[in-house]
Amino acid sequence: KYAAGILGLDKLLDRYPRQLSGGQRQRVAMGRAIVRDPEVFLFDEPLSNLDAKLRVAMRAEIKELHQRLKTTTVYVTHDQIEAMTMADKIVVMHDGVVEQIGSPLELYDKPVNLFVGGFIGSPAMNMIKGRLDPENPARFNAPDGTALPVANPPADAIGRDLVYGLRPEYILLDANGLPGEIVVIEPTGYETHLILKLGGSDLSCVFRERVNARPGETLRVAIDAAHVHLFDAESGRRLTD
Repeated sequence: KYAAGILGLDKLLDRYPRQLSGGQRQRVAMGRAIVRDPEVFLFDEPLSNLDAKLRVAMRAEIKELHQRLKTTTVYVTHDQIEAMTMADKIVVMHDGVVEQIGSPLELYDKPVNLFVGGFIGSPAMNMIKGRLDPENPARFNAPDGTALPVANPPADAIGRDLVYGLRPEYILLDANGLPGEIVVIEPTGYETHLILKLGGSDLSCVFRERVNARPGETLRVAIDAAHVHLFDAESGRRLTD
């Protein structure tokens, strides 16, 4: 009764499994674990077979359950949104190797390498290959010669092959900014997702403003240099603080 009450299954106890919805079956599976009173829960991709709406609902239920029971929970997932929204601490693994351990925002703001930077965040981090301008290290030279801004470039980055990492939300609309060609525009309502050809690469952008433009037109944008990451192209290691 305790487990059923926690999971909202009180009125379903007389039903057969075939009479339950997908979300209800997931709650029953959690109930079987709860009644054992374990010291650790292990969830191995528990939401992978649910539709998108139910996945969001169950994500919230599992997080609320954890907050109530206070039981240590190990949650395995390939979905970085699940990891970001549910975890107190994330362990990012790649080919069996631990790449980084930290809170969701630590991993988002300070990815230790290219893999973590590209894995955490949706839309994914933009990555442009190039080098710092030796005469002005605050400028990053993209493949087509476009100069992109860098705040506080590390001294050991000069002369290296680099990858310029920039998250989509740090590209801003600016009438006096860099010109880029619109490739794709996706209005989602609250936000506008856009792919812009800039610096010889296709960059993902996320704007809170409505963008009244069409593919093929030019859009001017500015880059928030304070949120730029520089990675060593060979090792993948992040060089910026």
